Amino acid sequence: MTNKPAIARRPASLALRITWLVGLAMLLVFLIFNWISVKSLDQHFAEMDEEELRVIASSVIRALGEVHDNSDAQALQRAVRGHHGVYYYVANAAGEALYAPRGGPDLARFAANERPVDLASEQEMSIWEENGTHYRGAVLQIGGDDTLSEKYTIAVAMDIGVHLTFISSFKRIQWWTVCVVMCIVILVAWSAVRWGHKPIRRANEKIRAITSSKLYMRLDPKEVPIELEETIASFNAMLGRIEEGYAQLANVSADIAHELRTPVTNLTTQTEVAVGQTRSADEYREILYSNLEEFGRLNRMINDMLFLAQTENALDDLYLETVDLTEATQGLFEYFEAWVEDRGVSLQLKGRAAPIQADREMLRRALSNLLSNAIRYTPRGASITVRLHQDVGATTISVENPGPKIPRQALSRVFDRFYRVDPSRQRKGEGAGLGLVIVKTIVEAHKGRIHAESDDSLTRFVITLPHTFCNPLFATKARLNDG
Repeated sequence: MTNKPAIARRPASLALRITWLVGLAMLLVFLIFNWISVKSLDQHFAEMDEEELRVIASSVIRALGEVHDNSDAQALQRAVRGHHGVYYYVANAAGEALYAPRGGPDLARFAANERPVDLASEQEMSIWEENGTHYRGAVLQIGGDDTLSEKYTIAVAMDIGVHLTFISSFKRIQWWTVCVVMCIVILVAWSAVRWGHKPIRRANEKIRAITSSKLYMRLDPKEVPIELEETIASFNAMLGRIEEGYAQLANVSADIAHELRTPVTNLTTQTEVAVGQTRSADEYREILYSNLEEFGRLNRMINDMLFLAQTENALDDLYLETVDLTEATQGLFEYFEAWVEDRGVSLQLKGRAAPIQADREMLRRALSNLLSNAIRYTPRGASITVRLHQDVGATTISVENPGPKIPRQALSRVFDRFYRVDPSRQRKGEGAGLGLVIVKTIVEAHKGRIHAESDDSLTRFVITLPHTFCNPLFATKARLNDG
C-alpha cells in the first residue's frame, strides 16, 4: 500500500476551515430564505387567484339565478365584466353547454375530466398548461336546492402566465443575488480570518526569534486574543523549563568537567613524577597503587553518571516485584559487615514493614548509598540505625547516624549533583558527590520523596514511599502485628 503524500495527510488550515464554515452557513441561510420567499410569493399569488375565481364563480351563480331561459347565453356573458384573463363555462344537468368562452382553454374538457367541488380553495384548485399558456381553475357543481332548482356545472379558470413569469424572474434575481452575496461573504470571511490570525503570526515571528541564547525571552499573553492566552502561558512555562534545563545542563557539564579533571590531573602529575627519574620497584608499585585508586574513583564517577542518565530518562521503566524490606536491609548489613568492623561502628534494624512492590535492585542501591554514607561519617564506637515504619498511606525508611551536623543551609543542597558539605573532602576519595543524587532519583522513580534532618547529635535521611504506587502486601497483617 502506497503512502499518501504529506500534503494529503495534513489537516486543512484554520483560515480555510473557518471560511468554508462561514460560507456554508451563509449559503444555507440564503437557501432557506430563498425557499421561504418563493413559497410566500407563490402562496400570495395563489390566494389572489383564488379570490378572483371566487368572485367570478359568485357572479356566474348570481346570473344563473336571474336567467329564466337556459338558452339566455347573453345574460351569462354579461355576468362578468371588467375582469381580464378569466374564463368560465356553464353546463346544465344534462351536460348541455349554456355558455362557453371564445378562445382560452377548453373548459368543457376540463369540466369533464376534473372532479367537481363545492367551493374553490387553494388545495382543490388545479393548474395546467394548454397551448403554451398556464391556467389555474376549478370545477363547481351547484343547484338542486331552494336557490336554484336545477343543477349546473361551472368551470372557472384564469391565465396565470404573468404570475409565473414574475416568480421565475424573481427566482433568477434571487439566485444571482445569492451568488454575488456568497462571493462577498467568502471574501469578507477570508479577510476577517486573516486579520484574526494576525496576532498568531506576530507570536510566530517572536517564537522564531527565540534561540538557545535567548531562552530568557517571553511572550506577553495580553498581546494575543483571550483564546490564545492559555497557549501562550503554557509556551512561556515550557520556555522556563527549557531554560532551567539548559542551566542545569550547563552546570552539570561544568561540574563533570571539573570532577573529571581532578583525577586526570592527579594521574598526569603522578605519572610525570614517576618518569621524571629512576625509582625502585617499590616506589613504582606505590605510584601504580595510587594511580589505581584514582582510576577506581574515576570509574565509579563515570558509572554513577551513566546510571543517573539512564535512570532519569526511564523513570517509568521499573521492574516491580515483591520486596521484603527487612530481608533487604539485613542483606546490606551482611554486605557491609567487614567495612563496619574496620570502622568500629555497628548496624541495627528497628521496626518492620510489610513487603512492598518495588524495583529490588534500584531500592537496594539507594539504601546501600545511604548506609555507605552513614558508615563513612559515623564516629568509631557509635551505631547506625535503620528504622522501618508503615501506616495506611506510606512506608517510611530512615537511616540515622551520629556524626557532624549538616548546616541548615546545606540540607536543601545535599541532593544536588557534585555537592559536598565539606569541599575539602572532594580530593580524598570519598566519591564524586553523586550518591545522594542517585538515592533521590531512585526514590522519585518510585513516586516517593526523601529529605534530610540534622542536629548536633544525629543526622537522619528519611525515605517515604506511597502505597498508591508501591501497593504494600499484607499491610493489614503488619498493622495488626504492630498493634
